[in-house]
Amino acid sequence: MKLRRLLAFSRKEVIEISRDRFTIGVALFMPVMMLFLFVYGITLDVENAPLMVVDHDKSAASRELQARFVNSGYFMLKAAPEDERAAEHALMRGETRAALFIPKGFARRLGRGDGAPVQFVVDGTYASTAAILSAYGRAILYAFPGELRLPVQPEVRVWYNPQLRSRNFIVPGLFAVILMAFPPLLTALAVSREKELGTIAQIYASPLTRGEFIAGKLLPYAGIAFLELLIVVIGGLVWFQVPVRGSLTLLLAVGLLYVVCTVSIGLLVSTLVRTQLAAMLTALIVTLMPAFLFSGFIYPIFTMPAGFQIYASAFPTRYFLELSRGIVLRGAGLRELWPNVAVLAAYTVVVFAIAAWRFRKRIA
Repeated sequence: MKLRRLLAFSRKEVIEISRDRFTIGVALFMPVMMLFLFVYGITLDVENAPLMVVDHDKSAASRELQARFVNSGYFMLKAAPEDERAAEHALMRGETRAALFIPKGFARRLGRGDGAPVQFVVDGTYASTAAILSAYGRAILYAFPGELRLPVQPEVRVWYNPQLRSRNFIVPGLFAVILMAFPPLLTALAVSREKELGTIAQIYASPLTRGEFIAGKLLPYAGIAFLELLIVVIGGLVWFQVPVRGSLTLLLAVGLLYVVCTVSIGLLVSTLVRTQLAAMLTALIVTLMPAFLFSGFIYPIFTMPAGFQIYASAFPTRYFLELSRGIVLRGAGLRELWPNVAVLAAYTVVVFAIAAWRFRKRIA
């Protein structure tokens, strides 16, 4: 493999890409659009959830408890009906997400030091939202004065994301998902286009070796993918103000390794199909779907059945997502993250080797 021929072929690829407005648009515009759509569209935060309060006590203590819920910012008073049936029907119709029932004699029982039962009902139609609202409600009730206070006062702290902002969780995950969505697709389409047009036959009439050809294809698209990484990182950290607690240099370094891996996956896909349509469909199936569902982006891998956990381990998105969140949220360094780096590096070498072998086999 001669470096001069390799760089010359890569330069030719760069010129072709620069003349392809579709490729440029997909490479630069789509990651930004995907970043904004997902960050603004997917949120695990719950604010101003509709709440109904049925207060049979009408006392200062019951009004104070109601104010605690409303002033928390998590709940918004929808209505205060006089009987439970109205609140139950509202829950059934989906008009409210939670209901607080305060019984008669609430303040008197608190004053005597007796137990003061309060019922807090949450709509469980959306399980994730219900779990968050239940936690909010319990926290407010535990902090309320009187017999509702726990005998042992817990001191609960949340590390790494104390505000529990979903953007801090989603944005580092999107770094992994976006870079798995577009670089493999662009690379697979580029090689498949040459197969469809027959221009790949030019390799036979040139001194270019097969290894130089596949490496020359990889370098320009790896550069584009790294540019996509810079765009989404700058957008996530500057526009959405996600703090980076670790080394930005380390994040970009492992990101470079990851983009080489994703581009190699695109090369491998291109060796399996002959047409651009087949390349696009195959790339979407083997990259985008696993990146969303089996990487830990939204659903934690440890909650999946054992078989799906093994399946998730077969995709590199899982390892870069751990690296990205570890660096951005926890401030972890290479000493803590080296197993994921090692697996990602091995994955990259194996995928590139298989792609090169398959490519030689297809055009031999």
